[in-house]
Amino acid sequence: MPFEFEKQSIGDVILVKPKVFGDSRGFFMECYKKSEFAKNGITTDFCQDNYSKSSAKVLRGLHYQEAPYSQAKLVRCVKGRIYDVAVDIRPESETFGKYVKVELSEDNKCMLFMPEGFAHGFVVLSDTAEIHYKTSNEYSAISDRGIFWADGDINIDWEIDFEPLLSDKDKVQPRLCEVFKR
Repeated sequence: MPFEFEKQSIGDVILVKPKVFGDSRGFFMECYKKSEFAKNGITTDFCQDNYSKSSAKVLRGLHYQEAPYSQAKLVRCVKGRIYDVAVDIRPESETFGKYVKVELSEDNKCMLFMPEGFAHGFVVLSDTAEIHYKTSNEYSAISDRGIFWADGDINIDWEIDFEPLLSDKDKVQPRLCEVFKR
């Protein structure tokens, strides 16, 4: 099997560990294989790939899209290191407001899968980071939403000792309780 699938503390979020074949010339790995992902419960039909580059200390997120443009994501860091975070924003979920955080890096080559109904963010831990991710729906500006990255109700431990660099949009995102009334 070319992958290991590791359910996280929120079972719908899965850390995917690819098998890497390396030698003196470099390495080879499969990044996605529909049949293997489906056997392990990930039947998402991905339709868009995105690629971003960020500088040291950049924090992006927490972003999501409202229905009908909600997005599942499969995220990997192809250069550098990040903490990648998925926050459960499904109001009916037992884990609403809880999060999963994993380190993704060019060295560990792991990927994080999050289904629809999660807000996503990451912080760069290296000089730069390049992120590639697949989404289950195309980007829609009218459905683009966010949650404040430092919302005390979620209380994400970003494990950083610096002031993150934020977009103007991310500085003023609403808190989870302002968006989702339970």
